[in-house]
Order: sequence, then structure tokens, then C-alpha cells
Amino acid sequence: MKTALVLNGPNLNLLGTREPAVYGSQTLADVKALCDQACASHGLTLDFRQSNHEGELIDWIHEAGRAQAAGTLAGVVLNAGAYTHTSIALHDAIKGAGVTLIELHISNVHAREAFRHHSYISPAAKAVMAGFGVQGYALAIAGLAGL
Repeated sequence: MKTALVLNGPNLNLLGTREPAVYGSQTLADVKALCDQACASHGLTLDFRQSNHEGELIDWIHEAGRAQAAGTLAGVVLNAGAYTHTSIALHDAIKGAGVTLIELHISNVHAREAFRHHSYISPAAKAVMAGFGVQGYALAIAGLAGL
């Protein structure tokens, strides 16, 4: 059975309390439970992680590339948070690791502040999902399962 790796970047540990009008009231634990269900329904196991540190996310992407090359990983769902708009290093890690990755945003970033409209992740991602709330995680996992 292959694994879906779901990575969450900075401030996503604050889900449920940070701007609920934008991100909803569900917590990161709720999102993990949603991802567990989505993986189970698609015959995948879940590896779910969160970090506020860019370097740790990069290390995990490198690890994911090795796992995908070994045939044990279906791919990555990445909600990079604000690093989406600032991190060339994450872009380079995704390309360098050669991992299948879906970029995910809970909100519709294109309907928000102008600085959120640019993504360094998108050019390296297989697909981009935005604006479905936390349900987007389940949709992204379904997308990975279908690739």
C-alpha cells in the first residue's frame, strides 16, 4: 500500500483559531482525521506532518522523492502556507526531488491580497487546488490516488 504525504507549513497549527472567517473553524487535528478517511477510501496510508520551519519542509520533500522513487509513496499534498509566496528553496526541492506534488490552499488565494497571487510552488507542482476549504485536502488525496 502506498502512502500519501500531507505536509503543512507555517501557522497551519493555528487552524481553528486563526482567522476562522478565512480558514474555517476546523483544527489541524480535524484536517488529519479528514485525510485519514480520504486515504482509507483510496487505499492509501497517511503520513501527516506540520512545521513552521522551511528547512524541515525541504528535508521532508527530499525524503518524499526517495520514497516515491522506491515505489512506496503516491505523492505529496503540500499546503506551504506563506512559504508558497516566498520560497524559491521549496520550488527547487520539489523539482530536485522529482516528487509528484499537489499544491493546496484552504482559501482562494487569488481572491485575497495581491501578494498571495504569486506562487513559487505552482511551476513545480503537478496540480494546484485552492478555495475548497479543508475539504480540499480530501480532493487532493483523491487526485493523488487517481494519478
